Amino acid sequence: MTTTYAALLRGINVGGSKKVPMPELRDVLAGLGHTGIATHLQSGNAVFRSDSEDADALAAALEQALHERFGFAVDCLVRDAAYLAAVADACPFPAAELEGKQLHVTYFDRPVDASRFADLDAEAFLPEEFRLGDRCMYLYAPDGLGRSKLAVALGRPRHVKGLVATSRNWNTVAQLVELTRD
Repeated sequence: MTTTYAALLRGINVGGSKKVPMPELRDVLAGLGHTGIATHLQSGNAVFRSDSEDADALAAALEQALHERFGFAVDCLVRDAAYLAAVADACPFPAAELEGKQLHVTYFDRPVDASRFADLDAEAFLPEEFRLGDRCMYLYAPDGLGRSKLAVALGRPRHVKGLVATSRNWNTVAQLVELTRD
């Protein structure tokens, strides 16, 4: 059975470093035997189909292929269409009422326990808020991510140490759901 996936690459094409042109990303995915390949934006979002049911193995193979092609490490998360839709559906914030820049999802490589953030005084950051989900975190930042003090606090090493994490604004989250819909 063929499954549709999204590959979420972390930290590429930002500030002039780790350049991964989208046509070359599509070539790398095709070289791995994937089909139905499309990219979204320049920030490392790709959709593809695979016969594999092991998203972690797909991510590891993509990381290795990118390293071989470009000469630097790129963390990748691969998530199937059902997972992406479930994350969007489970959003604890009123996504339909917000601008895409106000709501973000950080995807993690594994489940994250709330105790990781126990030292954070969430009330000190209001009206900004965050909620944990299934291998993800939702962040409501009414003034956008670039001005979010909560995003800075959540990104401190003690909170994310040992995790692979990559964030997308709500517009991209919704687009990835649409692009992976069968």
